Order: sequence, then structure tokens, then C-alpha cells
Amino acid sequence: MSTSPVAPPYPDTLWFTRCPVPTATGIAADRGWLAEEFAAEGIAVRSLQDVPPEVAADHHYTHALTGLFREGGNVPALWARSRGERTRLIGLTWIEERQTVLVREGSGIASAEQLRGRRLAVPRHPIAIDFWRAMALAGHHGALASAGLAPGDAEWVDVEAAPGGGQWEAELAALADGRVDAVYVKGALAVEAARRHGAVPAVELDALADRRHRVNNGTPRPITVHQQLLDEHPELVARFLAVLLRAADWAADRPEDVARILGAETGAGPEGVAGAYAAGSHRTLHPDLSADRLELLAQQEQFLHAHGFLADRVDVHAWADPAPLAAARALLAARP
Repeated sequence: MSTSPVAPPYPDTLWFTRCPVPTATGIAADRGWLAEEFAAEGIAVRSLQDVPPEVAADHHYTHALTGLFREGGNVPALWARSRGERTRLIGLTWIEERQTVLVREGSGIASAEQLRGRRLAVPRHPIAIDFWRAMALAGHHGALASAGLAPGDAEWVDVEAAPGGGQWEAELAALADGRVDAVYVKGALAVEAARRHGAVPAVELDALADRRHRVNNGTPRPITVHQQLLDEHPELVARFLAVLLRAADWAADRPEDVARILGAETGAGPEGVAGAYAAGSHRTLHPDLSADRLELLAQQEQFLHAHGFLADRVDVHAWADPAPLAAARALLAARP
């Protein structure tokens, strides 16, 4: 007489991590809904951002923790997958998070066309996966392409960034002292940093009609989970995603609350938050795995591999698993 295999026990802890940017994960954490969802089973839900470094280790980048959900930049997510980590892509968001090419005031550079022949800053950080460098390269490439220019039409200047330095500080210092002519930045802290350094926008990437010119680390932004957790407990993955969908629904009607949460998530003040996130961005936190977003992520994968950031190719479409998100939507629809 055959018996059904015994399901693995529930994990004691589910982990989540997110980048300091707008995420449904951050909203759900602020509301206490993730802990609430799994309390009945005695499963703790903890953030990597809230534990000591020796506990968090480098899991935000490597995703080697099997009970981890990650909503963050695509550069580390693709890097981890390219190194053989058994992760699955279970959602993608697209949130316009101000991407800008900055120049010195009075430089005479006021358009993408005028980047021809200019010195473009490319930071170098002493970290395992230098997503800052990847962002700058992609941002400058997008700006150049929008004007019909090729990478060879500009000069690329490495800027060494000291460990622990502030976001964009090394590049903006190089801009201020004349070592470079243009710097790529994004997000709320960049708005504040630009003001401190007296830098002004030359190219607003968010204003470009073709979204392919602003594909970068956060556009699109993936939600990933470890294959082991998905294999052993797909219902937990679906429930986690259902909480994120609920958080995105809640955020869609509460711009002031979202702005407050973003201030806490990004570490920026009201001016930085308002300057980085366009009106209506609080309504764009819902993940999906649409063909359009998958194609944009595939564009990013190709770019990262071509520039040496990935150990191996990642088949984005094979990496994606739409089943958990479909199950999450069904769960949410069935709840009163």
C-alpha cells in the first residue's frame, strides 16, 4: 500500500529584503501585514534590513537564503541567478524613479545630443556585484541612444568610490571638480545630492518616450524567491505575494501615506521623495509578469552580460514562474 509523501515542515522564519525604493514589500512591512499573515502557523517574518550584519550576511545580493523573498534591483537578482543560485522570478514592477544625467551649471550641456565627446562618469565600487557601475553604464547608454549616439561617441571615465561613501558622492565630486562632464543618478537621495553639489539636469530619462532607453537596475524591478521554498511550500509563496498585492491596492488610494513610507524607506526628506517619484507612482506598485516587462528585463540581461556583470546567460522567460502570482490573485479574490 503506497503512502503519500510527507510535506516538509514549515520553516520557522520567512525572510524578506527590499532595496530602499518604492516596493509593495516595504508597504506591507510598514503595515505589519507580513507578520500578521503567517502568525497562526508560528512562522516569524523578518527583514534582512533589521538584523545584524552577521545574520544578514550578503543574502540581499546572493539570495543564498532559501526562505528569502527579495524585491529589489535586477542587477543583483540576475547576477545571483547567473552564478547558479536556484531562484525564480515571480513578479516584476515598473516604477518611474527619477533617472537623470546631471551636469555642472553653466556647462552648456542641455540635451542628450550634447553628450557627444563628453566625459561620462562610471563609478567603481569595491563590492562583489557593482550595481552602481552597471546603473551608470546603462543610464548613459540610454541617454546616448535616445539621441542616436553610440557608446563610442563619448569618453568613459572611471571614478573610484570609497567604501561606505554616500550615494553618488564620488561621481558628483568628480563633476564638481571638472574631472567629468556628466553623471547618471536616480532616486530620492540623488535629488538631494544634486542640490548639494550644484548639479543640474541635462537629460531627464523619465521623459523619454521609449521606455527601452530607461531600462536599468530598477526598471523593471524583480521579485524573486528561492526554488526550494517554492518547491516545498508553494502555498506560502502565494500567500506572501497576496499580501504584496493587498499592499499595492492599499497604496493606490493613499499618496500621502506612501510618501511617508518612502521617506522612511529611502532615507530622503519630503523634497527628495517628491522630486524622485512622479505623481501617480503610488498606483504602480502591483507586480506582474507581462510579456512587455519580461522583454525589458531580457534587454537588461543582454546588456549586463555584454558588459561582464553576469557569469553566464540568464534565460529570463525560463526563469519566470507565473503560477505563484496567479495563485496569489485567486487567494485575494476569494477573501472577504
